[in-house]
Amino acid sequence: MEDIEFYIEHAEESMEKSLQHTAGTIAKIRAGKAMPSMLDGIMVEYYGNPTPINQVASVNSQDARTLVIKPWEKTIVSDIERSIINSDLGLNPQNDGELIRINIPVLTEERRVDLVKQARNEAEHGRVSIRNIRKDANDNLKKLIKEHVSEDDVRHAEDQVQKLTDQYISKIEEVLKKKEEDIMTV
Repeated sequence: MEDIEFYIEHAEESMEKSLQHTAGTIAKIRAGKAMPSMLDGIMVEYYGNPTPINQVASVNSQDARTLVIKPWEKTIVSDIERSIINSDLGLNPQNDGELIRINIPVLTEERRVDLVKQARNEAEHGRVSIRNIRKDANDNLKKLIKEHVSEDDVRHAEDQVQKLTDQYISKIEEVLKKKEEDIMTV
């Protein structure tokens, strides 16, 4: 029985990680508002090591359309600027020697639709990941039948895994729905 519990707990932990990853990826899709989390994936060369931007500078939103980045060391202002330019976010930073300002352009309707498609695509990746975790858990549970675990126990465990799957897929749907509303709000 503890084998069954192990596989169910492992599946739930994996699904939670997949949900967190998907939610994080969807959150990085910019919705036209200046949010410090937009820059979370950007790494800056800091003393020869790639370092997340929020560990070398404070990132704040000045207003709905402007991000302000204040490095803790003035010497890395140009490194931060270069990292932002080289990222695939399409942002144009303005460097005044001490601060970096990023003006977030207003999104067109066409761009909003593209961003919604991108968010849906990321959500689908998350759903596929959850389904793969379900498949792996069920395969492992079926192997337990050979180890003298009753088929009823395995079937009951598979039902539990399916309930977890449904639960996590609905959580991904909630994240997607919120992001779509965020993107489409002008």
